[in-house]
Amino acid sequence: MTGKVIYEVKNVTKNYGAVVALDGASLQLHAGEVIGLVGDNGAGKSTLVKVLSGAHSPDGGTIELDGVEQVWHNPRQALEAGIETLYQDSGLAPHLTVSQNVFLGREIMTKGIFGKLGFLARKQMEVQAQADLEAVGIAFASSNRPVSQLSGGQRQAVAIGRAVSWARKVLILDEPTNHLGARQSAEVLEVIRRAKKKGLGVIFISHTLPHVLDVTDRIVVLRLGQIVADAPTSTFTADTLIGTITGSYKGAGSQK
Repeated sequence: MTGKVIYEVKNVTKNYGAVVALDGASLQLHAGEVIGLVGDNGAGKSTLVKVLSGAHSPDGGTIELDGVEQVWHNPRQALEAGIETLYQDSGLAPHLTVSQNVFLGREIMTKGIFGKLGFLARKQMEVQAQADLEAVGIAFASSNRPVSQLSGGQRQAVAIGRAVSWARKVLILDEPTNHLGARQSAEVLEVIRRAKKKGLGVIFISHTLPHVLDVTDRIVVLRLGQIVADAPTSTFTADTLIGTITGSYKGAGSQK
C-alpha cells in the first residue's frame, strides 16, 4: 500500500547543446513505492537521475518534494533533504573499513576539551554501522573489516545498505545489481523490499528486466527523453516491456 506523493518532477526538460536529453518528463513517486525506471541506452534515464539527485539542474519544469517546489544547486542539498542516490560506481573507499564507509562524510565525533569536537567515535560508528546494515538484511562478521577484503557483491551490499540506512524520503538506485551473481542480486532485491517497508520511495534503474518485474510496483519507460509509458508492473510481461522500450508495442500505460 503506497502513501502520499513525496517526490515529483513536472514537465522537466534538459538539453546538452543540440541534444535533447529530457523532453517534458513528468514523474510521481509515492512513499512506500518502488518504481522501475527503464529505457534503452540514450533514453534519458541517467539525465533524469541526475536531475532528481541534484547533480544537474533542469532547463525547464519543476521539482517538488512533499509538495514544496525545490531548486537543487548541488547533490548535497538533495542529500540533506533526504534523497539518497547510489550510482553504478558505488563510491566506496577500499582502504577504509565497512563502518567508516557507512559514515563517510557523516562521521560521529567525540566531544573534546571544552566541548569542542575531539576524535572520531570509531567504536560507536562500528556498532551503529553493524546495526544499520543488519536492519536492512545485510550482515557481516565485523564492521571494522577493510572494504578491500570484501567480494564485489559484499561491497555493493555495503553501498546499498549505507544508502538505505541514511535515506529519509527517497532512495535512487542506478543499476545496483549490475555485475552481480544470481544469489547476490536476490539479496539486493530483498534490500529494496525492506526499503519499501521502511516507507521510502524507491526509484530502481536497471537493464535487467526480470529484476524490474520482480521488485517494482510501477514501471516508467523513457524513450528519447520522453516518458512513453507509466503503468503498474502487473500490466507488463517481459515481452510487452521490451516492446514498450523499443516502441514496437503500444499498451500497458503507453503515452506515445
